[in-house]
Amino acid sequence: MWLCNSSIGRKVIMSVTGVALILFLTFHACMNVVAIFSAEGYNMICEMLGANWYALVATAGLAALVVLHFLYAIKLTLQNKKARGNSAYAVTDRPAKVEWASQNMFVLGVIVVLGMGLHLYNFWYNMMLQELLPAGNHALATDGVYWIEQTFSCPVYVVVYLVWLAALWFHLTHGFWSAMQTMGWNGKIWFARWKNISYIYSTIIILMYVAVALCFYGRSLCAGACC
Repeated sequence: MWLCNSSIGRKVIMSVTGVALILFLTFHACMNVVAIFSAEGYNMICEMLGANWYALVATAGLAALVVLHFLYAIKLTLQNKKARGNSAYAVTDRPAKVEWASQNMFVLGVIVVLGMGLHLYNFWYNMMLQELLPAGNHALATDGVYWIEQTFSCPVYVVVYLVWLAALWFHLTHGFWSAMQTMGWNGKIWFARWKNISYIYSTIIILMYVAVALCFYGRSLCAGACC
């Protein structure tokens, strides 16, 4: 099958899965921002997206997208290194007009995956998984605001999340317009437009996540000062 065996096919899979993950990040960012303004509203969303069949199906689908995206990233990276041969180890300057993110997409992707693991530990493990486990902490499973407060009251977690979000920003800004280019939406006019859109869109998404982390960290400092 050409999607699996050809370089273009692999790039198409990377692009389609990447766009799907960007859409999920958009939904997740909008959902998280609700926590800043309404704890009740955010917890209501968490309860709705708890261990229901549609949430479980969506989670399984999301996991499959991440695995596919990461595996094909490894394949393309190894393929590119093989194509370069010994020149891959030569000391060269960064080519003109080649973005830093473009040359470091795999490293950025690894940081993103590691950050995702931490995020799953801090939230998915304490929420959806606890609902699924017979002996899980069901009382706190849908109290999303509680877990946000617990996580972002720790300055170490705040710094780690900000580093993760910075890597995610670089990964998104390049990945977004690169996916559009791979899928053929890259005319002379739209090539530059997609680049601008990717920077604006990615910045908005990441700032939404940053706002949640900093807002709840600020609240924890105020609560400590009041005590």
